[in-house]
Amino acid sequence: MSKIDTKNRILDAAEVLFAERGFADTSLRLITSEADVNLASVNYHFGSKKELIQAVLDRYLSLFMPELDAKLRALIEQDELTLLPVFESFVSPLMKLVAVRPQGPAIFMQLLGRGYIDSQGHLRRFITTHYGDVLQRITLAISKANPELTPADLFWRLHFTLGTVVFTMASADALRDIAQADFGQCLDVEALVRNVIPYLAAGVGAPVESTRLSLAV
Repeated sequence: MSKIDTKNRILDAAEVLFAERGFADTSLRLITSEADVNLASVNYHFGSKKELIQAVLDRYLSLFMPELDAKLRALIEQDELTLLPVFESFVSPLMKLVAVRPQGPAIFMQLLGRGYIDSQGHLRRFITTHYGDVLQRITLAISKANPELTPADLFWRLHFTLGTVVFTMASADALRDIAQADFGQCLDVEALVRNVIPYLAAGVGAPVESTRLSLAV
């Protein structure tokens, strides 16, 4: 087995286990057992569990972020911008993650969600360090489309947005089965994502005054 094959087997096993069990509850021993490699292979290719976690995410981020960045740059240049095209710009980069694995879009979103649930500070630092410019452009595009949002508003709404998308992608198979059985809708993963886009845009674009009043109370 080549070094590249061994590395990919470790990544393949780790990302599925991380997505299903979380980062904290997935041991290196479990990963090596699933990948059918020894612990020395993990140490050789990645050095530590933290670096393995980062490598698992970066296999997706390195494809997703440049694609998204190009779309955001084009949107920001427009004189007028609304939230719907901002969120629609995420769809194509997300769907291209099937190049990593057939279930790549869902796995990627689950991994991002795990990063928040498991309080992986090192992962957030990794993403900020390597893709900070793209994150800033996401904020810039949303702020341009809805300039009333304060930094605090933006934080909460993006937090709720991520939670919605992670839940949707994690439940993709069940949701598609329900849509087929109850409504006769035959949806692929992209159609499912596009279904949630208007909801996200409406949520992030909701009037902020009522939210601030409720917080003040």
